[in-house]
This record gives sequence, structure tokens and C-alpha cells, in this order.
Amino acid sequence: MPDHGPRRRVIGVVDSDSFVKWGAATLSRASDWDVDLVLIESDVSATDRQVDIALLHTAFEGRTVRRLTLRQLIAFVGSERPDGVFVSTRGPVAEVVISELLALGRTTRPVLLTGLPGISIPAKWKGIFLRAQADVFILHSHREVAAYRELAAEHGVEPAFALATLPFLAVAPAQPPAEDVDPAPRTRVLFAAQATVPADRGDRLRIISWLRTLANRHRDLDVVIKVRGLAGDPQTHHEHYPFDTLLTGPIPTNLRVATGSMAVHLGHAAGLVTVSSTAAIEAIAAGVPVIVLDDFGVDPALINSVFEGSGLLASKEELMAARFRHPNEDWLQQNYFHPEEEDDWIERSEVAFAARDRGVLPIRPRARQSRGGMLRTGWERRRAFGRADTSVLGTVAFVIGRPIQIARRLVRRARGIRPAERRPIPSRRLEPIEPETTMRAPRGARHRTAR
Repeated sequence: MPDHGPRRRVIGVVDSDSFVKWGAATLSRASDWDVDLVLIESDVSATDRQVDIALLHTAFEGRTVRRLTLRQLIAFVGSERPDGVFVSTRGPVAEVVISELLALGRTTRPVLLTGLPGISIPAKWKGIFLRAQADVFILHSHREVAAYRELAAEHGVEPAFALATLPFLAVAPAQPPAEDVDPAPRTRVLFAAQATVPADRGDRLRIISWLRTLANRHRDLDVVIKVRGLAGDPQTHHEHYPFDTLLTGPIPTNLRVATGSMAVHLGHAAGLVTVSSTAAIEAIAAGVPVIVLDDFGVDPALINSVFEGSGLLASKEELMAARFRHPNEDWLQQNYFHPEEEDDWIERSEVAFAARDRGVLPIRPRARQSRGGMLRTGWERRRAFGRADTSVLGTVAFVIGRPIQIARRLVRRARGIRPAERRPIPSRRLEPIEPETTMRAPRGARHRTAR
């Protein structure tokens, strides 16, 4: 056998719940690398419970993940000298981590891998903008790679996009039951909730009413609102109206809210319903039929346009009748179900490792061209890490920048300009389910940009 040299060592850096899950599952597929995982502290870093759930069915299951501040992470990487660092974090954190690791120097810094978890259609400039300096940028379908390359070219940047099968689709299933043990009955219907879609409180109450009807009509089904976290738990995106706080009043005994591993839930599922969650892709891979609700429209803002042509888009009537469906075969190849031999992220990473060994791995230019110098750098760091940033520069930038930010928000509010995440989605809308459906977010809630 040919000598492939020593095994590469790669450290994964994760933060919020969805990025822990994606980072751990992706690195689990790099069987020829020695991999480790650390969690970087920020305001939305996953809790220990969320980490344990995210690590199920990965190479890191049962491990304790070290928690490091940014300063500790840079020191750790500088002393350990890994071949690569896989930055599996929200965009603002990724930008800071990548920049700090590049500052270690051309011969000392590791190869920097990053990417976007889950469904990343439509392509978003901010996803590229915050990760433009990475050496390998992972996406999960031919359609995504084409869309992001086109968008990057429009802005004059050229990240090294690479293709990887969604790792959740390739994780080995749990051990099959013994021959004399019956498999678990598939009586569970999962609603895969998302933090930001739909954003409107009334729309969320509407979904609950449909699920309540489903539970009442089909008493043999266990209807589960599957959430990533309960109210108050940190998440990748801030959730203004958590489903566990909205599910009130008379509740059928077969309707409940639950956390836990999606893979475990799917092992009991007769069907899955969502507005646009990546869980629909996981369900397809597990052979579970799906409904992607189109009652709120099909629009890039709803992150469900990727399902056009899939055969999965359906209305609340189909949900309440429990008529789930399987996807069209011709949709699968371009959308997350390409043959795994077409994946090239490992190969591209190995090329980058070799270039680093020779001292010729280039440093890609930043996409950010904003002014402000060191003060702007401190502001972006404070925004990314929140209270976990204790640097002097971040504190000074926050003290100066926070009043300016508040003043701008007040001016926008006075002019009637609503934040993008709270604007009505430009697609078919339904009649209000209650007198007021555009209630303000709970006091103290704030939106965090993740991409």
C-alpha cells in the first residue's frame, strides 16, 4: 500500500446547538484524520444538555467537550499546532476566529475549514462574507455550490467551495433490534420547529391549532413538536415565540413538546412536517414521509424554495389528514442526495494541507472593507461573543458603539422602518388567527445574525 504519511490532526471549533451537531457529524466522517472538538464560549453557546444531544451518533458521543474563550482557543491552537481547524460556528464568530488564527502566521497557522450547516438555499452573501478567508468552504448539494459560486463571483471574491454529503444523512443508524425483538412502532408524527420560521406569533399559533386538530382526529398518533431548545435555552437563532410557551389551554394527551435527538425521534416516526427545516432532509434519508407546509407561501425568506419540485409541498388539509409523502426521484440528485463519491471536501482539504506543509498556502483576502480600524474590530468581536468577550478593545468599542446603535434603531423606528427579520414575508398570507398577530418580541429579546 502507498504511504500516505502521518495522519492529519484537525480540531473542530463549535458554538451553538446546530453548529455543534453539524461540526461533530461532519468531522466524524473524516475517518483518516485524528479529530478533536472544543466549544468556544459566547452568549449562545450550547448548554451541556444540548451538546450531549448533538453528539449522539457521532464519533464524539459520550465525550466531554472543553469550553474555551477566544483567547484560550488561540493559545491552544498555537501550542498544539494542528494541521487544520474546522470552524463550525455562527458567521460572526467564524469571522473573528478565522482572522485570529490567520494572524498566527503563514507557517504556523492551520488550514481553515468552515461551511454552512443544513439547507443553505437561497444563497446568502453574509454566509460568504463572514467566512471568505477560509481555505475550504463546505456546502451540501450541487445546487448550493453553483448558487454560492455565482453569488461570490458577483461580489468579486473566490472562496474554495467544496461538496460534502449532509453528515446527518450518513451517520450509521443505531444497532438493529435482535431478531426476537419487535422494532419500535412508528406512531409518532414530528413537527420540526425552527426558531425564525415562521416568525409571526399568529402563524405559530395557527400551526399549533393544526397539530391539535391532527392529534384529536388521529388518537393513535403521538404528535410531537420537536424543538431544539426550550424557552430560555440558547440557540443559533433567537426564538421570539417558543412553541413550548405557546402550547396552552386544553391539550390532547397525544400532543406534546419535546427536545432530544432528531435521529432518535425519526426512529419512531410515521411522518414529519415542517415549514422549512433541514429535518425534512434527515427524514427523507431515514425513509420517513414528509409534508413541507406551503400555507404561508413558498419564498426564499421562508427557506422553503428549495423544496419546489420535490413533491413534498402540501397544505394544512394534507397534514390534518396525515397524508405524508415521499419526494420525487428527479429532485434528489441536485438537492442533497448526490452520490457520496462526488464529495470533494476531504480531497480539497488534503490539497490545502499539502500546500501548508510547503509554505505556499495563500491567505485569502477579507470580504469586509468597512472602516473603523481597531475600534470596528473590537465592536465586531463584542457583537460575536457578547458577554464572553472580556477584552479591553471589545469593552471600549461596546461603550462607544452601543449608544450609537440604540440611536439608529430609534430613528428607524420613528421612520417606520422595521428590522428585516420582522418584515412581512412577500408571499401568500393567511387571515389573522387572533386580533393581534404582530405583537412585539418579549422584553429583552434580540435578534442574532447567525449566517
